[in-house]
Amino acid sequence: MRDIIKNILLFVIISSVVSCSSFKAIERGDILYSDEAFKCYLQSENIEITQNNNVELLNGAHEKFDDMFRAIRNAKHHIHLEYFNFRNDSINKELITLLADKAKEGVEVRALFDAFGNMSNNKPLKKEHIEEIRSRGIELVKFDPITFPWINHATSRDHRKIVVIDGEVAYTGGINVADYYLTGLEGIGKWRDIHTRVEGAAVAKLQDIFLAMWNRETGQQIGGHKYYPTPAEAGNAAVAVVDRWPGKNPKQMRQAYANAINAAKDSVTIISPYFIPLKVVRKAIEKALDDSIKVNIMLTAKGDIPLLPDGVWRLGYKYMKRGANVYMYDGGFNHSKVMCVDDKFITVGSTNLNSRSLRYDYETNIFVFDNDDTRDLYDIIEEDKKESFILTKEIYKKRSWWRRFCGFFVVLLTPIM
Repeated sequence: MRDIIKNILLFVIISSVVSCSSFKAIERGDILYSDEAFKCYLQSENIEITQNNNVELLNGAHEKFDDMFRAIRNAKHHIHLEYFNFRNDSINKELITLLADKAKEGVEVRALFDAFGNMSNNKPLKKEHIEEIRSRGIELVKFDPITFPWINHATSRDHRKIVVIDGEVAYTGGINVADYYLTGLEGIGKWRDIHTRVEGAAVAKLQDIFLAMWNRETGQQIGGHKYYPTPAEAGNAAVAVVDRWPGKNPKQMRQAYANAINAAKDSVTIISPYFIPLKVVRKAIEKALDDSIKVNIMLTAKGDIPLLPDGVWRLGYKYMKRGANVYMYDGGFNHSKVMCVDDKFITVGSTNLNSRSLRYDYETNIFVFDNDDTRDLYDIIEEDKKESFILTKEIYKKRSWWRRFCGFFVVLLTPIM
């Protein structure tokens, strides 16, 4: 009994002196719970954790666009949109019509899209489309227009998906403006993804990201209190917005992922469509497996980029052999970019776990510390498991020698994939 009391007193004393100000790096032996350890990491990187937010998970494009369109209809002052692409199809035309109606009402509408993202889809916005959109009162700006020599524009694309309305509500996640998020793609099937609606103090952080990019591209100086209303206490969620801006904080996103995984005490669950992570993330996953952390990875059995799925299969097989539970989503293409750590916190955003996102592109994720959101995401993942199969040695060996060789080759090219 005396030893028990001594241990309790020792724990209390140690706990009282643990401070984020002396935080160095997350070690799995830390006495802090995983969420508290990761919060200390964020604070050590000067990434603010805002309180009293409400985060709603939007399970698929139908939920995202229905909710976002309602919020846009209620806009009073401004609507800001930043996307990798606005595909020139029916959902985009519906969005543009709605934005033009709000512009007629005097609402400021600013939209930013990536030039490469626009060129890389098979229904791009052409010059005449852009001019027509601008003629309807919408400020539409192309990020980093592709000009000669074209190779200079290959890196550091704007892959974010951010919408901010009146500085009061924001949306971020993995869903672009394209019909196939709603209807699927021929030969692949339905297109799965997850987005979020955010209210509270975290909205200002997403507004910061949009306005910084907008002002840089346009030379304007948009800002001030009109874009930052006093946030209401919207809910119980603590939220950290982690943003990757090449040249300013190039390692921030991959370090955030690695430290979140290192913080786990019980389990890590990852969904990533283009799963070819950099070394720092791979090492974190491998260490979690070595430390007997339950690692669940959901990959997609099909792909929209030639050869890349072979690399994803190969790495999935590697982690399966090391003890991970690897689920291959077979109900279409799972484009979700999410992670759950223990039952403590989650992340949702635009970041793929590949070199493109972690080394080159502009990306934004939110890390959410809220029990309800964590349970909701686990529930969504459980439903996705019903459309998945568990990867085994027997299943992998049925793949042709050519597909397996392609996987080996793709993994070798990790730095540029």
